[in-house]
Amino acid sequence: MRRLRFQNGPLDATDAAILRALSRDARVTMADLARAVGLSPPSVTERVRRLEEAEVIQGYAAVIDPAALGLTLAAYIRIRPMPGQLRKVAEVLLRLEAIIECDRVTGEDCFVAKAYVRSVAEEALIDEINPYAMTNTSVIQSSPVKRRMPPLPNSMA
Repeated sequence: MRRLRFQNGPLDATDAAILRALSRDARVTMADLARAVGLSPPSVTERVRRLEEAEVIQGYAAVIDPAALGLTLAAYIRIRPMPGQLRKVAEVLLRLEAIIECDRVTGEDCFVAKAYVRSVAEEALIDEINPYAMTNTSVIQSSPVKRRMPPLPNSMA
């Protein structure tokens, strides 16, 4: 994490409160955010701007329900490229719209990707990867912990 460098010092408890509030509702008005953290609207607006400039806040996004789009099956795909195919596999993964996120990892597999598809019958996704890699797919049954903000350091309590 980049540290903010400005007159008021590094991230503090007020910055943490702003981050928590924005992680709950990124569409909150600056007036409501200011009330929630005990600042004036201009002060909270300036704090948010500084957090954005420091890339602590990297963006704002709508959260879309894949099931509402007919994408009822979610899966993790562990991918082990064949020798010399690492870059090609990365290119294929980037091109596949069903892959919504992918991380390069240590261990036997090189990539772990998350995908949403309409049904288990959509084999074309794996067929695109298999010429270049071995895959192991795990269907997601439920998600007891949804994506959330990472923990803040204790110094920002």
